[in-house]
Amino acid sequence: MASETKLSHTAAMILQAIDAGFVYGFGVMEMTGLPSGTVYPALRRLERDELIRSQWERQSIADAEQRPARKYYKLTVAGRATLDASRRRYPLLERLIPTEEAKSL
Repeated sequence: MASETKLSHTAAMILQAIDAGFVYGFGVMEMTGLPSGTVYPALRRLERDELIRSQWERQSIADAEQRPARKYYKLTVAGRATLDASRRRYPLLERLIPTEEAKSL
């Protein structure tokens, strides 16, 4: 997708959360306050549109922590470009969900 892709505010928040280090579904929900019925379909659309990529963690890690396996998300190059465009479109996005670089300023 082109960097001019205009995302909804919700999708932009999800990309921002992933970029800020909240890289699995429940973490995105906790950070954004969005319900699972919003987050998980949006994650599927973002992955379909190749803005994010996902990978399941090893079952042994989840077993050691006595929880279900997590599906981790990462921005793609197109996702990063789209997020940068979204930050210009939604100037408060980084204040709502600061990245590590923003937290250190």
